[in-house]
Amino acid sequence: MPAMSAVERKTACVTGGSGYIASALIKMLLQKGYAVKTTVRNPDNREENSHFEELQELGPLKVLRADLEEEGSFDEAVAGCEYAFLVAAPVNLKAQNPEKEVLEAGVRGTLNVMRSCVKAGTVRRVVLTSSAAAVSGRPLQGVGDIVLDESSWSDIEYLKSGNKMDPGQAYAISKVVSEKEASKLAEENGISLVAVCPVATVGAAPAPVASASVANVLSLLSGDEDCINTMKLIDRGSGGIKLVHVDDLCRAEIFVAEKASPAARYICCSLNTTIVQIARSLASNYPQYNVNSDALGDVPEEPTILLSSEKLTGEGFEFMYKTLDEMYDDAFIEYGRALGVLPY
Repeated sequence: MPAMSAVERKTACVTGGSGYIASALIKMLLQKGYAVKTTVRNPDNREENSHFEELQELGPLKVLRADLEEEGSFDEAVAGCEYAFLVAAPVNLKAQNPEKEVLEAGVRGTLNVMRSCVKAGTVRRVVLTSSAAAVSGRPLQGVGDIVLDESSWSDIEYLKSGNKMDPGQAYAISKVVSEKEASKLAEENGISLVAVCPVATVGAAPAPVASASVANVLSLLSGDEDCINTMKLIDRGSGGIKLVHVDDLCRAEIFVAEKASPAARYICCSLNTTIVQIARSLASNYPQYNVNSDALGDVPEEPTILLSSEKLTGEGFEFMYKTLDEMYDDAFIEYGRALGVLPY
């Protein structure tokens, strides 16, 4: 097969290329023949950016400096691109001032990139990586399973209730406001925007530095008590643990970029489970890590709140990873070891 010319290649910008999801998305786009531009806050950070050399062997990849806090700093990265994947977002679970460092910074960063997309004049579609946190953060009444779809939005007033906003609440609110403000800006400027709301993500990626989310979903194997407690909080607060494999998430983002109808929103979840079910599966498959599901205490066996991806699958998308065995596979365990999250 002859090499694809620059004229034939689709072009995409992926923000936050040193991140977990963004690094996997860049790899998949390059494998599909895209030319990719990505952004990082510090291109000279060897530890965070070492994976780019290997990715550049797959296809044309340009790494540019940009900062979510700086208006216009994404202009060069987005210029000439047909697609823009907005993945970068501030996730600081130890923020001293969550409202400023997480909420306001997240919304401002999203709108900064959106304005660069408007300025570029070439972007056919923007795919905004939102979060299931923008879907399920609200009081839920009823008996039995509750199924949430894309019509559900987290309740900002409910999330703000209480004495003090924590980073998790600020993150959820930032995702709601970012989606709504980005949609408004897109509509005013004739840009096609699609929001994808992923759940907790598992699986190996090129990123060489562990994200908080990877540390959390591997915590039952690592034994990290803080991360296990985070998982238990998520389980209780969300009516279970919802999972998607990073490869499926990236495939979904490309799928909706290329095929979805305009101004859409999609939940990306392939498995509704619980921390107990995860613990039992890992104890069976990886006995060397001595996972003890009984030590989790009084936690529900089955999920009580389900997130539905019927809208996504109804348009022809198919998840490849649907079971715990498929998600927590040897490749993901090996990735955890390479990151230093898991012992060898």
